[in-house]
Amino acid sequence: MTTAPYQQQQYTSPIPVRRAHLGDALASEWTKIRSVRSTMWTLGVMVLLMVGVGLLAVVAINATDTDMGGEPVLGLGFNGVLLGSICVVTLGVLTISSEYGTGMIRTTLTACPSRSRVLAAKAIVFFLVTLVVTSITAALVAAMQSAMLDGGSATGEQWVRATLGAGLFTAVLGLFAMAVGALVRHSAGAITIMIGLMLLPLVAGMFMSSMPEVQEFLFQYSVPSLLIAFYSETGLTEGGPHGWTPLWILSGVTAVMLAGAFFATERRDV
Repeated sequence: MTTAPYQQQQYTSPIPVRRAHLGDALASEWTKIRSVRSTMWTLGVMVLLMVGVGLLAVVAINATDTDMGGEPVLGLGFNGVLLGSICVVTLGVLTISSEYGTGMIRTTLTACPSRSRVLAAKAIVFFLVTLVVTSITAALVAAMQSAMLDGGSATGEQWVRATLGAGLFTAVLGLFAMAVGALVRHSAGAITIMIGLMLLPLVAGMFMSSMPEVQEFLFQYSVPSLLIAFYSETGLTEGGPHGWTPLWILSGVTAVMLAGAFFATERRDV
């Protein structure tokens, strides 16, 4: 008796197979960032800080009958944005470091082996989310303060810098934090580094009166000094960056950090 030779049949999926692209990675990262609790908490606290500090400034000025002297009230939004930027920095770090902490990064890179594509998708989604939320909140606070206080009328450029400019600066600062998170791969360590980079130069400058050149440099180029330039025509000190210059400075530094993060992500194992 003879038997028919066994023929192995290859399984063919009825689902059409196509190559994954950046759009798939963007959809994946969008699902992650809107479903994790850290996004809701950090951005929620940021909105509360910006609105709450803005309202406190209005109450304080009305209670003391402070004369604005014809100055636009847009500058009152600076303190809220500075405090809110700490929340954005925290979210930027957690966007990448939390996946290393939980081990989720192995699943992510198994689904999408292109590490540069994963990091690029995270950066794009995070930047757009923080830019939209921060700009809208800054515009809301500026409109609220302008309606409740008597001050000088602001020009169109001053409105753009105090709303969209502040949102762009904060979102780019968050990208810088995400790059630090990708390099350090530890949430607490990266957040500590970022808070130190944001606040330590300005504090250190206060104790460097014996070195006036170093003190002036720290005062002009610390993060709070760069941010206040979006609410002032001259910045924190005379001769410091003002107008849109702080955004270009921060964008250049962030581009270098992101290049380092891409290089390290490609080279290192998970």
